[in-house]
Order: sequence, then C-alpha cells, then structure tokens
Amino acid sequence: MQFTRAITLSLTCSLGLSLFNCQKAEEEKTQAATSTAAVAPENLVSTDTIPSKMVYIPGGIFKMGSGEQNFPDSQPIHEVEVNGFWMDEHEVTNAEFAQFVAATGYKTVAERTPNAADFPGVPEEYLVAGSGVFTPTATAVPLDNVLQWWKYVPGASWKNPKGPSSSLDGQQNKPVVHVSYVDAAAYAKWAGKRLPTEAEWEFAAQGGKGRRNYYWGDELTPDGKWMANIYQGNFPDKNTGADGFIGAAPVKSFPANGYGLYDMDGNVWEWCNDFYRPDYYAQSPKKNPQGPTDSFDPEEPSVVKRVQRGGSFLCSDQYCIRYKPGSRGKGEVSSASDNLGFRCVKDAPAPKS
Repeated sequence: MQFTRAITLSLTCSLGLSLFNCQKAEEEKTQAATSTAAVAPENLVSTDTIPSKMVYIPGGIFKMGSGEQNFPDSQPIHEVEVNGFWMDEHEVTNAEFAQFVAATGYKTVAERTPNAADFPGVPEEYLVAGSGVFTPTATAVPLDNVLQWWKYVPGASWKNPKGPSSSLDGQQNKPVVHVSYVDAAAYAKWAGKRLPTEAEWEFAAQGGKGRRNYYWGDELTPDGKWMANIYQGNFPDKNTGADGFIGAAPVKSFPANGYGLYDMDGNVWEWCNDFYRPDYYAQSPKKNPQGPTDSFDPEEPSVVKRVQRGGSFLCSDQYCIRYKPGSRGKGEVSSASDNLGFRCVKDAPAPKS
C-alpha cells in the first residue's frame, strides 16, 4: 500500500475520517503556471550535470501483464501493440524540476496548505502543507499497518525531501520526489511532453527483450550484481544498502535496459497517465490502449487514482514486490511521498537513419 496524504492526515487528527472523500475533483485539473508562491532553490537553477535525453522507443507488439498470483489486477496477460514514441532516458531530476519551478512559479500540492473548506470538520491546525516520508522503525514490526513507517511530515516537499531541516544540496541528479500526479502532469505540459500510458511504460521497460522474471533478465543479481535500487535487509527496520544506496539513488546509477532507459525498475515509482481499474486488462483494446475512462478501486471506491509503475527503493521480495515485471501500482492523484516521481514521453517522428 502506498502512502496517502489524506488518510495519514485523518489519522493524525484522530477524526476517523477519510479525507479523500473531501478532495475536489478540480484539483486533478490543476495547470502549471497558475501559482507564484514557489521559487527554485538557488543551488539548483543551473547545476544539472546530467541533462535528460529522450530515447526513441520503436513501436511493436508485446505481452502485457503478469501471471503471478500476487498480481490479480495485472491479469490476464494480453497482447498489445503500441506506436513508436520518445521517452526520457531517466526519471525527472531535482535540477530539471527546479528549472520548471523557476520558469513558472509552480507550487506543488505538497507545498500547498489544504483549504479548510475542502475538509469540513477537520481542525485547521491539522491542515498543514506536507507529504509522506518513509521512516524506518526501530525494530521489526508486523507488516499490516503502513503508518508504522509512513509519516506525514509538515514541510516535506520536493525541495525539502525529509522535512524543513533537509535540503537538496548534492542531490541535483536524484529523481524529484513528493510529486503528485497533478504536479507531474503540469511539468509534462510545460515541457511539451506528456505522461506515458501504462502500455507504453511496460513496453519500454521490457527493453525489447520480452517478458522475463525481472525487467533486466531472469536472475535477481546476475554475477552477484544488483541491477536496480530496491530494498535489501529486513523491512522496515534494517536496509543493508547492499545495492549501494539507502533511499533514492542518482539517476543512471544502474545499467540501462535494451532501449537505453535507466531506472525503469526500483528507485522511485513513476506516474502513468492511465486511470486505475483492477479489471481493465480484461477489456483493454489491443492497439494503443489509453486506460479506462474513469477510476475505480474497490478498496476506496470514491477515490480518483492513476497508475504508478516500476516500484521503488522500498520494494523487495519481502514487502512490496511490485517492482517485478507486469505489476501495477496506484495512487490518489493529489498524494505524494518521498519514493514517488515520474518521467515523460513525447509523440514525434522516429529519428532519421
């Protein structure tokens, strides 16, 4: 289960309410360049040493989904055809997002103080800007309550990932986090791009190699090497960092796939444009599926959710195994956390040979 801003806020104020039910549908339609309240940190304005490139992904037919019992919403495996498209070679970085903020004055959802009118009955002292931060537990705990390791931290945002006392010093080339779907869509529009469809994302993640146990192959650690930034050790109290990182890693820290794309597995979750429905694969069109026309999650029927893909640095075979091929994540459109980012795609002609 992913962190959700509203549930954590509601439990914090002990009201027993699902604040999701109070979210305005208009929030999803938020556009870039409408807020002037945010500015980019000075140390990020022009310091990106790994500017993103876009890689052309040729169109083709592939098998989409997963046959694993743990992923019923990724079934049935079905044949899909996608047209060619361009995709960011890595996740959008802090430096790149800072350029967007500097150009537009955009303020992310995590930076906005919740409007009391949108949350009737919730005391104003609990309506503070912030976001979800993974906080390891002191000892091993049962894995049945995500609020043991997810904390709503006032002041946490893309530029203060762990809270007000943290900064982005030395993190220019890490993926931007604490980005909701609303924010990711705003960035994509500003950049002249869009968010990928779920089918495009999975086709690209396979790297032209087809369905395998892992996106990179059939072994978790070929020749003893970690191929993605995921969790090693005992979740959620002890991450050994055997892959070299605890938390998000700088982009391009692990090998690229067959298409030249980095971090399609692990590191941070990535937003897709599709609404989430667990039953969509049974009715998905074969050619260029765009996702269902509306959202439905039987666990939270009134909540608007979009698909997330790829897993994060918190995924492992012990917990959150949805870093594995074909699996799907989901998230409420205005919620964010410190393991959630995105990358963009673009429709343009194939490169000339």
